Amino acid sequence: MLKLLALLTLLASAAVHAQTPLHTDLPLKYLEQAHAESRNQPLVIFLHGYGSNEQDLFDIKDELPPQYNYLSVRAPMTLEEGSYQWFRQKGEGAYDGETDDLKASGQVLRDFVAQAAKKYHTEADKVFLVGFSQGAMMSYEVALRHPEVVGGIAALSGRILPVLRSGLKPDEKRQQLAIFIGHGTADTLLPYNDGTEADTLLQRLSLKPEFHAYPGVGHSISATEVKDLSAWLQRLNP
Repeated sequence: MLKLLALLTLLASAAVHAQTPLHTDLPLKYLEQAHAESRNQPLVIFLHGYGSNEQDLFDIKDELPPQYNYLSVRAPMTLEEGSYQWFRQKGEGAYDGETDDLKASGQVLRDFVAQAAKKYHTEADKVFLVGFSQGAMMSYEVALRHPEVVGGIAALSGRILPVLRSGLKPDEKRQQLAIFIGHGTADTLLPYNDGTEADTLLQRLSLKPEFHAYPGVGHSISATEVKDLSAWLQRLNP
């Protein structure tokens, strides 16, 4: 019975996504939930993880502030049908990224953010990236190198890549960034200390990330984390 219920839920979710058109007018393909008359409402942009696609995080919007605008983008590098990535992994062992991939994906993501902000009549300081896993790494990559393009990021189950970490120096331009970090203590793919190390590094750079630990949660997003994320986003636009 439970298996049947899960199957029906999955089919219902797929049907909803099938009714949501994939937009192609910006540098990256994306799904949209936007208010036609809204102007300068916060714009939240979801960045999926390795091997996933634009549908993966889109349902989270239903638990977030309803007056905001939401986009969920598809990473530019294709693995196979329905499966995409932001960058290739470099070598074995510790998760790092090919520098050329990071530069190329970072550039196209910045172009996407700039054009999306213009399309949805939103100032840069009201654009927020919400990334999971590899998408969280891209959120750090874009925001910490180019803090002028977004108001903040939520990094869920991610890490600051070594190639980015080594180049970070204190910069007053980053002081305006709002940062949410969420990480499960039982994450075996990207260990919990990836989250705590990011938190420590950002504090060392005089930033004030809001860090949340989720006991017993693996490499996933829990309902509690979504609730915390919603509260954080709401506080950014009281």
